[in-house]
Amino acid sequence: MVVQRKHGQRIRSKDRKGGIELLLAENVETLGKQGEIVRVKPGYARNFLVPQGLATIATEANKQMVLRHRKRQEELLIARRKELQQLADKIKSYSVTLEANATDDGHLYGSISPADISKALKKANYPVEPNHIKTEGLIKSLGMYTVVVELAPEVVTEVKVWVVPMASIK
Repeated sequence: MVVQRKHGQRIRSKDRKGGIELLLAENVETLGKQGEIVRVKPGYARNFLVPQGLATIATEANKQMVLRHRKRQEELLIARRKELQQLADKIKSYSVTLEANATDDGHLYGSISPADISKALKKANYPVEPNHIKTEGLIKSLGMYTVVVELAPEVVTEVKVWVVPMASIK
């Protein structure tokens, strides 16, 4: 939340060092991230940061609001991580079987990509996107593979992928 200053209201420094404490409302590349409290020169605050809506004066009320917001965000992050860990545990006990056209030697005519594995997991009601699946290249032969599924940076699991030849209709 950005507090707008009234027309003619001056932003003044509280200390003699010439710095003003501001609460960043947006990420500012040279200063910091949203929600951080930074100390800047009065002119920079008065002429750029506050008028552009990138920062507001760091009052006690604003600081408390940011602390409550951070706490709420951390709780949501912990809950989301817990959900992802439960999903990872379910995925670990599941194995995917994919049929593909193959030669007699076991080489595939095409290949199995992360999108194919993702589609099979989605059919089994596991919401896994192709970018969550980490393979070392494409799968180009029949067999059993262990594929890494990274749902979040700290939630990683594995799934067994069986690539079998298509059943021929005779």
